[in-house]
Amino acid sequence: MAKIITKNLNLWYGTFQALKNVNSSIEANRITAIIGPSGCGKSTLLRVFNRMNDLIEGVRTDGEVLIDDKNIIDSGTDLVVLRKKVGMVFQRPNPFPLSIYENIVFGEKIHAGGITRDKLDEIVERSLKDVLLWDELKDRLNTPALRLSLEQKQRLCIARLIAVKPDVLLMDEPCSTLDPQATARVEELMRELKNKYTIIIVTHNMQQAARVSDDTGFMFLGELIEFGKTEDIFTKPKDKRTEDYITGRYG
Repeated sequence: MAKIITKNLNLWYGTFQALKNVNSSIEANRITAIIGPSGCGKSTLLRVFNRMNDLIEGVRTDGEVLIDDKNIIDSGTDLVVLRKKVGMVFQRPNPFPLSIYENIVFGEKIHAGGITRDKLDEIVERSLKDVLLWDELKDRLNTPALRLSLEQKQRLCIARLIAVKPDVLLMDEPCSTLDPQATARVEELMRELKNKYTIIIVTHNMQQAARVSDDTGFMFLGELIEFGKTEDIFTKPKDKRTEDYITGRYG
């Protein structure tokens, strides 16, 4: 079942067209990878789904982006509600300069004023268990988050997102600063999380896309050239540009 549908999606930064007639259907509770060479529009497409591009001056978008059949590009969209529903993990882990505990409850305190300490404790435990950090950190909840390892920081950022119960997790190169072992553990975490969330990952690492995703979209010069099951994209691509990229002829 489609969770996110784009129809004739176009986006401009000033006069530069970054996305060109992107049509896609992203299914719920699957991991979708967006691959393609640098500057092809991958991260721009990802940021459309929570309207983060709106923060850039001169951005203009047309077409439709339907999440649960609601067009989020409509001017009446409540961006606070949207960004609670569609969370984002960035390339570099960005925990707040607060304790581990306060990082996780930060969003919940904003969205749900007057929440009890018992309820916050529950949220912290659930969120850390979901990212497989509870056993490591349960006795260190009041220590600064900035003291954690890179992998722990990235998991903490995911825990901070899922504390507010989103539907969709956007991940922009979430493993690019991690070593291979940490990358493998975060990939395993993503496989666990897709049981509860729809995950879209942008990655330069084609091996990662092949390992972790169910579906893959290949982008080139702002166009979504091909979209389908990951196995098909990597073993029998329909478009020569996809084949050339996957076989390393460019990119």
